[in-house]
Amino acid sequence: MKLNSAEMDGKTENRAAGTANGCKTKMRAETINDCKPKMRAALRLYAVTDRHWLNGRTLAECVEQAIDGGATFVQLREKDLGQEEFLNEARALKKLCAERGVPFVVNDNVMIAKEVGADGVHVGQSDMACLEARRLLGPEKIIGVSACTVEQALLAERQGADYLGVGAVFATGSKDDAESVSIDTLKEICQAVKIPVVAIGGINSGNVQQLKGSGIAGVSVISAIFANDDIRAATRNLRAMCEKI
Repeated sequence: MKLNSAEMDGKTENRAAGTANGCKTKMRAETINDCKPKMRAALRLYAVTDRHWLNGRTLAECVEQAIDGGATFVQLREKDLGQEEFLNEARALKKLCAERGVPFVVNDNVMIAKEVGADGVHVGQSDMACLEARRLLGPEKIIGVSACTVEQALLAERQGADYLGVGAVFATGSKDDAESVSIDTLKEICQAVKIPVVAIGGINSGNVQQLKGSGIAGVSVISAIFANDDIRAATRNLRAMCEKI
């Protein structure tokens, strides 16, 4: 079966993304800078799950379609599931992402991430501190941290974060507690830190080009991918736009 150019680009980038965690596994400390280009590539189009948009589909089916469309990173975000259901979803997505060469992290829940062998975890300002997450997961895992200010970003970097999620850069209905971050502040954070930055919050195909020149490695989205009937096509379209920023 022949692939069109968009599908080939997505699969090539996903293979590159899959090496980001492999690179971290082999090196840390003074040689971690060698991993930065691969980490930046892995963060190009960061898909965050939301079961509100399943519409009869399984979460794994939706994530697989997103990966097919060119998503380069997957975060499992669950706020309402019980422990056993959360574990089952995490195991299923870990298996899928490992097979497809896409880094997989769990939002907030470090213990779930550790139990299923996820590639890492993403923590917010009100969640477990980056240092504690690193202590529990070890030096080889990916740890992302949310930040809204330059001060928060610099602290996270000093504590060993591998990337930052900065936002909300646009109004969003996906996160009730999201703080607003201006594009000017986003630029300041990108200039202040050496680790890659992903823009988050309300990003879609209609506004993503406004982030061009900000210095970000990529964008993190929820509804822009998963709220669509055709997740694969929506992801492919957004991925093409991400390549231009």
